Amino acid sequence: MRRARILSQLTLALALAAALGACSGGDEAAAPAGGPPGGAMALPVEAVTVKTESLRQDLSTVGTLRADESVVVRPEVSGRLVKIHFKEGQRVKQGDPLFSLDASVAQASLSEARANLENARRADARAADLGSRQLLSRSDVDTARAQLGVTQARVASAQAQLLKTTIVAPFGGVIGLREVSVGEVVSPGQALVNLVRLDPMEVDFSLPENDLSRIAVGQPVTIGVDAFAGETFRGEVSAIEPVIDANTRSAKVRASVENPDYKLRPGLFARVNLGVGDAAATAIMIPEQALLQQGDTRYVYVIKDGKAVRADVTTGQRVPGRIAVVSGLKDGDQVISAGQGKPMMYEGAAVTVVPDPSEAEANAPAAAPASPEAPAPDAASDE
Repeated sequence: MRRARILSQLTLALALAAALGACSGGDEAAAPAGGPPGGAMALPVEAVTVKTESLRQDLSTVGTLRADESVVVRPEVSGRLVKIHFKEGQRVKQGDPLFSLDASVAQASLSEARANLENARRADARAADLGSRQLLSRSDVDTARAQLGVTQARVASAQAQLLKTTIVAPFGGVIGLREVSVGEVVSPGQALVNLVRLDPMEVDFSLPENDLSRIAVGQPVTIGVDAFAGETFRGEVSAIEPVIDANTRSAKVRASVENPDYKLRPGLFARVNLGVGDAAATAIMIPEQALLQQGDTRYVYVIKDGKAVRADVTTGQRVPGRIAVVSGLKDGDQVISAGQGKPMMYEGAAVTVVPDPSEAEANAPAAAPASPEAPAPDAASDE
């Protein structure tokens, strides 16, 4: 009885196997050429084709433009303004006269000091002569010599006062809007006009402490401003603040930017880009998620002839979302970027590449507009 039951079960199993074999044979006939052997299901994965790229990356931030030099021109002596030597908005050179004050009093003081100097020189000469003949005491000779020194100092002071009646540009730049008019009596320290050097300009910005190791003085910088959309201005890092802000954990950086056309102005908001890394250095870049690790060995899966092949790699510099591969890959390799971490993945596993869902959605053609419905047949025509 038991033997009959076992034979019955074997017969049923053989029948089911024959039926499944017939079905699988039909599927193999319909499967495309080059599919996995034996009808095994290929593991769906996402992959990228890698190539050698430059390791130079960009750091982007925002900053504020400032003048390389800026000063409020002020008089050092009081006096009546007799002449203005510039027009507002004019470019001036270092040493160009800007304002002239009434110099009559200063000139008179200088003339008086020079007259006193001549008397002091003659007195000093007579005292020296008499002293050499022992006709004048040594103290009187020293007094005459000291008086000569005093009068020489007074001449120098009078000359300085006279020079200060003409106010000159301390550096080359652009003159702003003046605050005074001819005939006005000005006093020391009074604001007269702004003078700004616009070429080169400077841009101040901040970088987090994690990025400080990637920048250095002399590094190239490009900036853009809303006032001149589409234009870029080039410069280089000129200084890095040695102190980190404890509140923001960032450091202030200053760059010098060429501005020969005077387009850039102080106070403009600027978008700053810094090229970081060695421009000559290159490496194959892969997505970070493609990298696997077993102990101290890092590896990826490369697709060859429809199968996953493990490739041990040596990695280098990291950038946001990607990592450089120093050795282990070559241009054109198809690296699995998603799906390689599944438990069924192994060396030699059959794989099939599926498109990235986000890319597939972005590249999908727009749906064709629905065609208008055909009009219903006229009932009368059927008749």
